[in-house]
Amino acid sequence: MNPLSIVLIVLLLVGCSSGTRPQPDNALNRQLRLSVDSRRDPALGQRWLASLSRRSGRERVELIDLRNNKPVPLPGLNRADTQPIDVSVNADGTRLAVVQQRQGRTELVLFQRSLGLVQRVPLDPPGVPRSVSLDGPGKQLAVQVSRDGRWQVDLIRWP
Repeated sequence: MNPLSIVLIVLLLVGCSSGTRPQPDNALNRQLRLSVDSRRDPALGQRWLASLSRRSGRERVELIDLRNNKPVPLPGLNRADTQPIDVSVNADGTRLAVVQQRQGRTELVLFQRSLGLVQRVPLDPPGVPRSVSLDGPGKQLAVQVSRDGRWQVDLIRWP
């Protein structure tokens, strides 16, 4: 290989590796780790982080406002008789979709934060929801559902 080829390869490699790289938000990450025993199933809205957090043996849905790195109250959502399985948040943080277990049943619910309202979302045909993804405006859900031993995905429009 001639010296010019080696120089061109080195310049190419340096050029490819000198671009911007993802950077962790260490201050927020440290705060998130210290605030609860564990955290899983993150979902991001524009300035919102929804996740399932465990504190003192109880798992709950938590919403963090990323502008001020503070938890947002979710009155009516985290009931003592429910166990959350998955969560998703829309872009402006006004709606959360949650798969949860309640009274031995797995169900899909939509939480409207401004009203403190939890609404059960029916599945047709019936099935067992496992995970959910809410679109940016909060008007459409994609739900992974088990029916007759098969995984399926349902799209549900919400008014």
